[in-house]
Amino acid sequence: MEILDSLEPLLRMFWFVAIPASVIFLIQTIMTFVGADISDGLDADLDGDLHHVDAPFQLFSLRNLINFLLGFSWTGISFYHTIPNPTLLITISLVVGILFVYIFFLVIRQIQKLGEDNSFKFSQTLNKTAEVYLTIPARRAGKGKIMISVNGSTRELDAMTDQENKIPSGAIVKVTQVDTDNILIVALI
Repeated sequence: MEILDSLEPLLRMFWFVAIPASVIFLIQTIMTFVGADISDGLDADLDGDLHHVDAPFQLFSLRNLINFLLGFSWTGISFYHTIPNPTLLITISLVVGILFVYIFFLVIRQIQKLGEDNSFKFSQTLNKTAEVYLTIPARRAGKGKIMISVNGSTRELDAMTDQENKIPSGAIVKVTQVDTDNILIVALI
């Protein structure tokens, strides 16, 4: 530690923040890849009711604190000899630390999108409009086909109608119910 004692006070402070933050970050990273990842936040003893907030991660957590300290300290160390004004150096270091937390937030949000369930369910077609692809016979006398968009993908599905007239190709219909055999019941709009 004699090396750190010979440094100027501000640079020494940046190093005293950077070393433990980097060690904790390495431990967190190794634990994440091994599968022994700790939760995104520590259990804090506070009375705030945050369960109604729909956030992908907690703003005040150990991981975010480490991310902030990494950005803050290593920016201060990197630009210490380039930026002679201590106030400007600390300000830039604070901004980079906040930027590290924001980038982590964006990465976590993108990773969480991978866990979304985008599988198709027939119930998602209810009350949606569709275009008739193959003519639908009247009064459930047979099946036709419709083209319907669900979750950004277009599907060709079997359809029937309870109406007295057949529904020609190209007509716009609304899905009113899903039959037990996953056949959509539609009505002309």
